[in-house]
Amino acid sequence: MGHAGAAAAAVRYLRSAPAPGPLEALPRPELRCVRADERAPVDPAEFRRVLGNFATGVTVVTAPAAEGEPAPAGFACQSFSSLSLDPPLVCFMVGRTSATWPRIARAGVFCVNVLGAGQGELCRAFAVSGADKFAGVAHDTAPVSGAPRLTGAAAWIDCAIHAVHTGGDHLIVVGRVNALGAAESPDGPLVFHRGRFTGLGADG
Repeated sequence: MGHAGAAAAAVRYLRSAPAPGPLEALPRPELRCVRADERAPVDPAEFRRVLGNFATGVTVVTAPAAEGEPAPAGFACQSFSSLSLDPPLVCFMVGRTSATWPRIARAGVFCVNVLGAGQGELCRAFAVSGADKFAGVAHDTAPVSGAPRLTGAAAWIDCAIHAVHTGGDHLIVVGRVNALGAAESPDGPLVFHRGRFTGLGADG
C-alpha cells in the first residue's frame, strides 16, 4: 500500500472509530529560564553534523507581491513536509529572522515548488539574501494564489496560510492546499544530504 493509500485508510479508521470520552489535560512541565552558566545540552555544530545525515528534498517557497511590494518573494527551503490528508495541509519551517517570511505572511498565500535533480543552481539563487531572486527565472503563476510557479519544478503545491506556530528559532507555517500538480521528471528530485546537493534517479 502506498503512502496515499495508507493515509486514506487511516482517515477511514478515524472516521469509523467511536468518539473518545473527555480527555484529562496532562500536567504542564515546570519551565524556567536557562542560566548564563548553563551549557546548551547539544553543541550546535554537532547538531548540524548529525542531522545532516537525514536526506531531504529541496523546495522553493514563493509568494506573489503583496500590496506595496515591488516584486514577488521566494526562498529556498528544505524543511517542508506533507501534514494532513483531510483537510489537505502541508507545512514548512522558516527562520524567525528571515527577511522573506514577512513578505510571504503579508501575501497570505504561497506556492511550494519541489525542485528536480537539475535545479541545484536555481536553489542556490533563492538561498541568497537580498538579491533579485527572480531575475532570469522562468515561471508562470499558480492557479489560485498567483504565486510564482517555477518552470521545470518536479511538483508544485498552491496554498493559503492556515496557521503559524513558534518552534524555537524557527516558525512552523501550515498551509491549506488549494491546488497542486506534478510534472514528469525523468531525473528525479533534487536531494540535499550532508551539506551537498545530489540527484535521486527515477529508478531509485
